[in-house]
Amino acid sequence: MTFSPSHRVDLKRMASKASLKQKFLKKWMEGLRTYGSSNPFTTVSERKRIIKLSADIAMASIQEGATKWSRALIENASQGMDTFKKSAMSDDRGARLPSAASVAKKIASKKISKSRRRRTRICEPPRPKRLQARSIAKRLVKKRTQVLKNLVPGGESMDDASLIKETLDYIMSLQVQVDVMRSLACMSEHLHRK
Repeated sequence: MTFSPSHRVDLKRMASKASLKQKFLKKWMEGLRTYGSSNPFTTVSERKRIIKLSADIAMASIQEGATKWSRALIENASQGMDTFKKSAMSDDRGARLPSAASVAKKIASKKISKSRRRRTRICEPPRPKRLQARSIAKRLVKKRTQVLKNLVPGGESMDDASLIKETLDYIMSLQVQVDVMRSLACMSEHLHRK
């Protein structure tokens, strides 16, 4: 049986994805043992944070620092361990609760920026349709790029070209993580049925 070049690429990709899954599972289990065994009396929200933290570290460590998102995840995870230890002032997701003053300041700045935008829109002279469409498209691309930068760890400091490359790599790693977790959930469900 002979394979075309595209079939060879698919087989190679499947083999590399399988090895990534094995590496992720191994590192994730090590992380769960490390972080989960420190306190047997953890709450459900603490267990969720431990699972997420160990999954993030496992996913990033597979990359061995080769990508910006993996380095950012490891940095975020090290900060996450600090907040995990000081969780008295945090919500159930592990995020520090903002002070009332900082919330009020953010709301006030949003109101000011909205009113400024309204004023500038009213004062602008009408543009030709083609220029308006181009302007709208640029704003849409800029807005969606910003959303992407917020989704990918470390994305805030990336240029657009590296953001796309890092995003593709991050999506592949997330897919590996989802596949492994889904397989574990199915196995657990199957074992509980017996």
